Amino acid sequence: MSIPTFENQLEKIGNIEATAQALLNPDPRLKHALSASEAAGLPNICISDQQGQYLSILCQLIGAKNVLELGCLGGYSTIWLAKNGAHVTSIEINPKHREVALANTKGQGLDNVEVILGSALDVLPKFVEEGKKFDFVFIDAGWDDQWENFELAVKLTRVGGCIYVDNVVMKMLYTEEGGSVESLVEKVGKVKEVDATLVNTIAGFRGHREGMIDGFLLAVVKE
Repeated sequence: MSIPTFENQLEKIGNIEATAQALLNPDPRLKHALSASEAAGLPNICISDQQGQYLSILCQLIGAKNVLELGCLGGYSTIWLAKNGAHVTSIEINPKHREVALANTKGQGLDNVEVILGSALDVLPKFVEEGKKFDFVFIDAGWDDQWENFELAVKLTRVGGCIYVDNVVMKMLYTEEGGSVESLVEKVGKVKEVDATLVNTIAGFRGHREGMIDGFLLAVVKE
């Protein structure tokens, strides 16, 4: 059996992803968010539709009523998190991105969404002081802050709630780290308050080698 070339693998993955569209129910708000974000010149780095569907299903599985999102870009992922009725609190550091996200969510009738302008590392400690708790936390902010955001997320997530950290594998692949520097995965492995796993993903929707291989960390908070 011959080993398929990268180009053949990418084509096959693209075909699989096209077939997977059969699992999605059309939502004009999602389509609008993508086109509006592109028109506004936002970078094309939002999650895929299948990943959005996965996030939505996770929220349904745990009965999430309150969701925290770190980094919303144009609000595409926010819609996936909010589309089944959960209240989503999203934190976005870029004023332009927040403006687009608000237009794509609240502007499209999603009244269960609020987008706070600021750095997560500034906002989250205030949430901790206020005693806020969330059922699900989606971390899709700056790579350099993954660990600090995760630490705060543990404090803000109810027992039995989930924390999802995106781009964990990509960060490990593309970030130069010294031998004495622990990765997020190694650090989370020492946190007694959670059970966690690393899920590798392969995606061809970007159409190039960079960004094809990635993975996310999923943790559940224990008593």
